[in-house]
Amino acid sequence: MAEENLEKRTCIRFRIPGATIKYRREKKFLRKHAYIAEFCPILDISRGGIRFLAQEMLKYESLVEMRISVPGETSPLVLKGFVRWYSPNQGKSYNYQIGVQFLPYGVSKSLNYPGMLTKIIALEQKFLDETTILDAAPGDEKEEFSI
Repeated sequence: MAEENLEKRTCIRFRIPGATIKYRREKKFLRKHAYIAEFCPILDISRGGIRFLAQEMLKYESLVEMRISVPGETSPLVLKGFVRWYSPNQGKSYNYQIGVQFLPYGVSKSLNYPGMLTKIIALEQKFLDETTILDAAPGDEKEEFSI
């Protein structure tokens, strides 16, 4: 069926130059553990999820808490989500690419704080134009004329 080949993502992905992430696995019934890794580069982010590089593999369906540091922002974005995919990043300085789908936003303790969505939307508006220019094919740039 043609529907099987459709893009599943509904949110626009964008890059934030210099943004990094630190994360930890959330364990139910156990005390919180320290963050596993820090300063992992973020490849792209959207309202619904994030893709980043990591040295270690995170298992599919693992619940993770992430602190996303954005240059110029005073406080990190704190979000939780489930690992939806991972793939080897062979021949690179980081061993894996990790894809995480954010938990829904809401006021419950088990959900992501709605203010984080507001921050992501603001970052999307700030960085989306820069991302689309980076993704444009050569020759697709808009020409600017000055008088």
